[in-house]
Amino acid sequence: MMPAIELKNINKFFGHDLGRVHVLKDLNFTAEPGELVLILGPSGSGKSTFLTIAGGLQTADSGEVYVDDQPVAKMNRKALEKMRLNKIGFVLQAYNLVPYLTVAEQFELVDRVRKQGNLSATELDQLLDDLDISRLKNQYPDQISGGQQQRVAIARALYTNPAIILADEPTASLDSERVKEVGQLLANLAHDKQRAIVVVTHDDRLNPYADRTYHLVDGELV
Repeated sequence: MMPAIELKNINKFFGHDLGRVHVLKDLNFTAEPGELVLILGPSGSGKSTFLTIAGGLQTADSGEVYVDDQPVAKMNRKALEKMRLNKIGFVLQAYNLVPYLTVAEQFELVDRVRKQGNLSATELDQLLDDLDISRLKNQYPDQISGGQQQRVAIARALYTNPAIILADEPTASLDSERVKEVGQLLANLAHDKQRAIVVVTHDDRLNPYADRTYHLVDGELV
C-alpha cells in the first residue's frame, strides 16, 4: 500500500550562529491509510514543526515530503493549497474558529470554500453528536469553553472528509472522558474509513487508541 504521507530525511533548523538549533534531524516517517499514529514529546520538542512540515504549511531545510506519492516541494502555491484543501484536515493548537461565526456557521463557511465532498447534513449531525457539541450550534466561540472549542475544531477538520488528518494536541483541553471519546472517534475513522491520522501530543492518554506510537526525542523519532 502506498503511504498517504511520507517524510524522508527531514532537517529543520531555527536561529542563527550560536543560537542555531537543529530541531528535526534526518527524520523519516510514513503514515498509511487505515492507521492512527501518535507522536509523543514534551513542549518544545519540535512536534508542531514536524506536523506543519508534513502538511505543507512550513518547509524543511532539507529532505522531502510526499503526499500520495506526490513531492510537496514540486507543487506550486495553487497546487499546494488545493492539496491541503482536498486531502488534509488540520486540527491546530489555536482552534482557528472564526470569532463572529456561530458553530453552525463555521461549517457553512467551509461549504463556501470547498463546495463538494464535505459530509452530508446527516453525517455532520452524527459527528456533532459523537463529540457532544450538537447543542452548541447557535453559540459563538467566546460563549463556549476551551474544551468545547477544541471539539468544534476537531469536527471542522473532519467535516471535509479528508484522507489525511494532522492533529496538534487535539485533547489538550479535554477531561479524561472526552479524551476517550475523541481517541475512539479518531481510531474508528482511521480503521473504518481508511484515513491516515497523525496526532502529535504530550497526552499519553491517547496511547490505547494508536496503532503506532513514536517519541520525538532530540529531533529524532524513536
